[in-house]
Amino acid sequence: MTKPTVVSDQTFETEVLKSDQPVLVDFWAAWCGPCRMVAPVLEEIANEQSSKIRIAKLDVDQNPITAGRFGVRSIPTMILFKNGREAQRLVGYQPKERILQQLNPHLASTAA
Repeated sequence: MTKPTVVSDQTFETEVLKSDQPVLVDFWAAWCGPCRMVAPVLEEIANEQSSKIRIAKLDVDQNPITAGRFGVRSIPTMILFKNGREAQRLVGYQPKERILQQLNPHLASTAA
């Protein structure tokens, strides 16, 4: 089973920006209700789509530098990074189908 990777201000560049696979970063915090609702959805996506995308989680309270760098104002915010750049941004809780619908156009072109 593929689990989301926990990233920090220190590991963000290596784990996300330099990844050869698209990475969806979940900017979240332990006290955030919608963040807790979206967590199992992202775990399912991580498990089912591991060949196409990596899921990473960044706690905004513990890693304010990265959250600030990407202008994360409200959480949960999910940002898809592709080739080191932001490709898609989703803000707030969304059901799995809606998340996949917004990610799929970015993932299709990475298929071998």
